[in-house]
Amino acid sequence: MQKKNTRNNFLNRHRFLLTGLLCLFGICLLSAQDKPKQPEKKKTRVDLLYAEEAQADKILLPDVQILIRSVKLRHDSMYMYCDSALIYEKTNSVEAFGNVRMEQGDTLFIYGDYLYYDGMSQLAMLRENVRMINRNTVLTTDSLNYDRLYNLGYYFDGGTLTDEENVLTSEWGEYSPATKISVFNHDVKLVNPKFVLTSDTLKYSTDTKIATILGPSDIVSDKNHIYSERGIYNTTTEQAELLDRSVLTNEGKKLTGDSIFYDRVLGYGEAFDNVQMNDTINRNMLTGNYCFYNEITGSALATQRAVAIDYSQGDSLFMHGDTLRLITYHINTDSMFREMRVYHKVRAYRTDVQAVCDSLVYNSKDSCMTMYTDPILWHGSQQLLGEEIKVYMNDSTIDWAHIINQALAVEQKDSVHYNQVTGKEMKGFFVGGDMRQVDVNGNVLVVFYPIDDKDSTMIGLNYSEGSFLRMLLKERRMEQGAFIGKANGTLYPMDQIPADKYKLPPFVWFDYIRPRNKEDIFEWRGKRAGEQLQKSDRKPIVSPRNMNIKRNK
Repeated sequence: MQKKNTRNNFLNRHRFLLTGLLCLFGICLLSAQDKPKQPEKKKTRVDLLYAEEAQADKILLPDVQILIRSVKLRHDSMYMYCDSALIYEKTNSVEAFGNVRMEQGDTLFIYGDYLYYDGMSQLAMLRENVRMINRNTVLTTDSLNYDRLYNLGYYFDGGTLTDEENVLTSEWGEYSPATKISVFNHDVKLVNPKFVLTSDTLKYSTDTKIATILGPSDIVSDKNHIYSERGIYNTTTEQAELLDRSVLTNEGKKLTGDSIFYDRVLGYGEAFDNVQMNDTINRNMLTGNYCFYNEITGSALATQRAVAIDYSQGDSLFMHGDTLRLITYHINTDSMFREMRVYHKVRAYRTDVQAVCDSLVYNSKDSCMTMYTDPILWHGSQQLLGEEIKVYMNDSTIDWAHIINQALAVEQKDSVHYNQVTGKEMKGFFVGGDMRQVDVNGNVLVVFYPIDDKDSTMIGLNYSEGSFLRMLLKERRMEQGAFIGKANGTLYPMDQIPADKYKLPPFVWFDYIRPRNKEDIFEWRGKRAGEQLQKSDRKPIVSPRNMNIKRNK
């Protein structure tokens, strides 16, 4: 009876204990339901989805799974396939062998012979016969690292990236499937059916097909060559925006500027700031702060401190105007010729020749340079002017010059005495760059100071009038002159010269306008009021046939 009571007391105590535990457990459940749910952590483990055979050796390879044939793995959204693999459970990493393939979504596929994948850092290292395919972009190499965190693949031992337009190769490169941007370094080469781009550093978008130049680069096609160290080149539209003194070369013409825009399809380039367009074949140059050149039409334009420079001779000729324009006619034919137009406020300087006028045209067809509106030409101590001046060139040197209407030639002897000749028109002939003969036609007036051969002093003033005069020069000075046909003349001793005979009616000495050096061509100085020529309607005079004028060599 006592034993039975004891047993009942034991059971009751345990029943109360069990009831208390159940109540406590219920309270805990209720308490847990009151707390908010914690967000589910993203998977970080590399999972095995399939393999034909799996092995494990706890002694030789602890914590390693050996997977054989048709292996399929997954890490988050990345699937991995291979012939065989090793899963390292402690480091959450994988080694994959044979026919390796990684797939992320339906746009990114990576192939190779070998893969090491670190599930902690999400870095995949693929080796041998590697291909990364992102839609129409294919990157091939033997060594590729793909960082899943940054969605970035990079190679470091040579690789090739190919899209619909271009093939790019380099020693080092990276490609982002997300941004479609790639960066290349060392021996970079972009091959396009129309050109080849080589560079030290290049960024390229497979989406826009724009190459960004980040280092010394050359873009070479059949017709031209671009050098740039910074800029962009659209490989589809073939438009370039280049900086840092880039250079565009086309058939001997070299365009350089602080910045250049170039359209290869339309064949034109624009250069800005410190511009040079150098024609190495014809040995001339255009400079300014803006220059336009069309390689298809052969036209060019320079403004903003524009200068045309001819350096075909030992001494360069510098010519400035508000605008310089080059026009090519009948381009790429046997009858091709060019016109150089300079306007307005034209000033030119060379050591032996200086010139000023409002506008100027040089025509390569007849090698004639025509100066318009108050033109003045200086040659040593001689000044030539008229309504219009035509200068005919021969191999970039002056052959002869034609001054049309109100022609005036002045030679300075000293600050008071000037040899002077005026007429309706004047022709000056040059030998070796020096004026050797001058023919003056129509209403000729002359003031000339003969020189004593013994002491080189002026004998007097010879005032003459006639219809045609020929003067011979030596060492840029008048040596002798003779009228052809009827003429009148008077020689006045130096102490008996009438005051009105010192200067002819149209005499003006424009020394204050004359360019002094190549920098002075930018300083425009016009004629003083009342000294401008009043343009007439006269035409050039034809010399009488019976004169048979010959040039004096």
